[in-house]
Amino acid sequence: MNLVSHRLEFVGRLSLLALVLAVFAIAPLAAAQTSAGGAAVTFRKVFKTSYPEYVEIRVSESGSATYDIRQLSDDPNPQTSEVAAPIVARIFELAAKLHNFAGVDLEMHRRIANLGQKTFRYQRGAESHSVTFNYTLDQSATQLLNIFESLARQQTDLSDLQRTMRYDRLGVNDVLHQIEKDYDQRLLPQPEQFLSSLDQLAADNHFIDIARERARTLASRIRSSR
Repeated sequence: MNLVSHRLEFVGRLSLLALVLAVFAIAPLAAAQTSAGGAAVTFRKVFKTSYPEYVEIRVSESGSATYDIRQLSDDPNPQTSEVAAPIVARIFELAAKLHNFAGVDLEMHRRIANLGQKTFRYQRGAESHSVTFNYTLDQSATQLLNIFESLARQQTDLSDLQRTMRYDRLGVNDVLHQIEKDYDQRLLPQPEQFLSSLDQLAADNHFIDIARERARTLASRIRSSR
């Protein structure tokens, strides 16, 4: 009887261990499924001989985003960032007006110059819909396109500023001038993302005085408008 009891106890321990291991195995899978269930809207634009030739921006419901902006001959190099909640809400609102791109036709279907192949994609778990067009007259699609184009402009300006600060200090002033123009034309949806780099530049006496003063002034303007 003692031998039988020991065997039953051993089997019971194995069963408990198997249950614990199963719980730990299922937990990451459940987390992954929850993550996969979140929706995302992706914008892609391919326009050969332009600069940049390739733009892909993916924005999730949580506000996390990835940017891949480059020439087609370059290797993919997606960068992560965050998109403000009001912009995220507007993106998904416009996508919903377009039925999350399921069965919609946005192309104008008239002879027109090549303005770049643009694609919107909606994904939620296994659900995925996309639409591709060159030019559209749909107002919701145009508004959504403008949002993504402005996010791409902002990311390009920020990347240019960070690159020149590191590798081309004399070129910083020209980049700042472009950022000022884009800011004045309201092409930068989240100008506060520039503040860290602008403050760093303004405080660094390795840069020319005109660039430091321009950075200081622009940072002040951005802060006063918040």
